[in-house]
Amino acid sequence: MSRLLTVAAAQLGPIHRADDRASVVRRMIALMQQAKARGADFVIYPELALTTFFPRWYCEDRVEADQWFETAMPGPDTQPLFDTARALGMAMSFGYAELTPEGRHFNSSILVDRTGEIIGKYRKVHLPGHAERDPTRAHQHLEKRYFEPGDRGFPVWRFENGLVGMAICNDRRWPETYRVMGLQGVEMVVLGYNTPTTNGHSKTETLADRLFHHRLSVQAGAYHNSTWVVAVAKAGVEDGFPLFGGTLIADPSGKIVGELDHEEDGLLIHACDLDATRFGKETMFNFAAHRRVEHYDLITSRIGVGAPLGTTD
Repeated sequence: MSRLLTVAAAQLGPIHRADDRASVVRRMIALMQQAKARGADFVIYPELALTTFFPRWYCEDRVEADQWFETAMPGPDTQPLFDTARALGMAMSFGYAELTPEGRHFNSSILVDRTGEIIGKYRKVHLPGHAERDPTRAHQHLEKRYFEPGDRGFPVWRFENGLVGMAICNDRRWPETYRVMGLQGVEMVVLGYNTPTTNGHSKTETLADRLFHHRLSVQAGAYHNSTWVVAVAKAGVEDGFPLFGGTLIADPSGKIVGELDHEEDGLLIHACDLDATRFGKETMFNFAAHRRVEHYDLITSRIGVGAPLGTTD
C-alpha cells in the first residue's frame, strides 16, 4: 500500500525590510489555508520565511542585525501560524533566523507536526558568501557575518509516516548534504532557499545558468539518494534586490514533477508516494550492497584540494 504525503511547496514573494512579522505570518496562513483546501497534508515554506534576506546588508555592529532573529519559536508573532496549523491539522516546515539563549546565531528550519509541536530543528551547515564588506560585489552576501555554521549535522526524523530531512539554500549544492541523509534512509528532503538572480560578482553568469544549476543540484540529490526533494523559494524583488523563483518538486528518480513559473506567493501541490523511494534504494543506490567506504577517506580528511593520489605503477 502506498504511503502518500500530499505536500504544498508554499513559495513566498518578496518580503521588504519595512514588512513586519505579523503581515508575513498572515501571508503564510493564507497559503496554508489554501493548501488545506486543496488537499495538502504538509506545507513547506522557504528559508528566512519571516523576514527579508537581511544578509545583503552590512551592519558594522552585528548586534544591529538581531532585529531579524527569533529568540523564541513560536513567539508572539508566529504563534498564530502554529495555532492555524493545529486547527487545520497541517504539518509544516519553515526557515528563520535563530538567536539562542546563549547568544548564538543560526540560519535554521524546523519540522512541526499536525498538533503544532516542533519535532525537529536543522541549522544550515554550508554558509556561502563572506564576513566583511566586499566593494567588488554588486550586492553583499554576509551570511558568514551573521550566522554560525550549523552544529547539528544533517539528521533525519520519523515524520508523517516517513523519513524526512531538512536542508537550506546553499546546502543543496553539496552532495554530502543528501548523502548523509541518504545513509539514514531519507525519503523526503525539504529545502528552503533565497537565491539572488545574480551572484554579485560574475559578469557572464545568466539567470538561465543559475536556474540550471539549481535544478541540477536538486535533481542530482534526489536521484543519487532515491528521495523526494521539495525545494521552495522566496522570490521576487526585495527592496530592489531580485531573488529567483524556481520552486520545484523532484521525485526519487530525479525528475521534476512540478515547478512554479512566477516569483509571487503561490503553491505547488503534489501527492508524493514515499514508497516510490524503494526502487532506487533497493537497486542502483543500494548502499549496503555497493558502497566502498575504504576509498572515500579524502571526503572527510581534506577540506580543500590537495596532492593527487595517482601512481605510475
